[in-house]
Amino acid sequence: MPLCPVGHESAADDYCDACGRRMGGPAAPAASAASAAPTASGQPTGNEPAPSCPVCHTPRSGRFCEVCRFDFVAGAPSPAAPALDGPPGGDTATSGPAWSAVVTADRAYFDRVTASGRLAAAIPFPDHCPERRFALGQPRAGEEKLIGRYSASRGIDPEIDLTGPPTDPGISRMHAVLIGRPEGGWAVVDPGSENGTLVNDQEITTGAEVPLHDGDRINVGAWTVITIRRG
Repeated sequence: MPLCPVGHESAADDYCDACGRRMGGPAAPAASAASAAPTASGQPTGNEPAPSCPVCHTPRSGRFCEVCRFDFVAGAPSPAAPALDGPPGGDTATSGPAWSAVVTADRAYFDRVTASGRLAAAIPFPDHCPERRFALGQPRAGEEKLIGRYSASRGIDPEIDLTGPPTDPGISRMHAVLIGRPEGGWAVVDPGSENGTLVNDQEITTGAEVPLHDGDRINVGAWTVITIRRG
């Protein structure tokens, strides 16, 4: 099975089906002296090799372990990690209308991304992309819902599964995370995806929690848009 530039085995030969990197691209550089210590964004900064996950020993590539979702910044398993028992931690659910995530294709975003060269121009815009709605319910403080693509071999089962059809090849297996806020509502975090995450057409900083409001649009991959709805 071919390996992507950072060493993931991938069944796909265009983009890695684990991290979304383009296959055959330049290998990831070895850690430099500034990449050993973790920062608030969850990225290593020092000369020593990047640490492995203390739970499953997978090499670190972002804030969250791509296999068990250990949070390197918090130094603890994610509240939504599959290994944890019981309901997510945090405050009880806030009252009011339930939240949802509506997924479809965004032609304007696709045209910008392909024109910029961030993704291969050979990726086609889907002929048909039916709208999909994912119920988010009432957020609890610290609750997490993963945005990504399902992988049986890696045990990744996102709450917002963008596997398709049609499948957007620019989406990582663990692309972004919705996090419940103590005051209610959701925030989104990109833990270190290869192709980035945009909120209302602005690319967000890796590891930073960006609050979301009713009607906000999250763009990921080559053409996917997720609209956050309340009610």
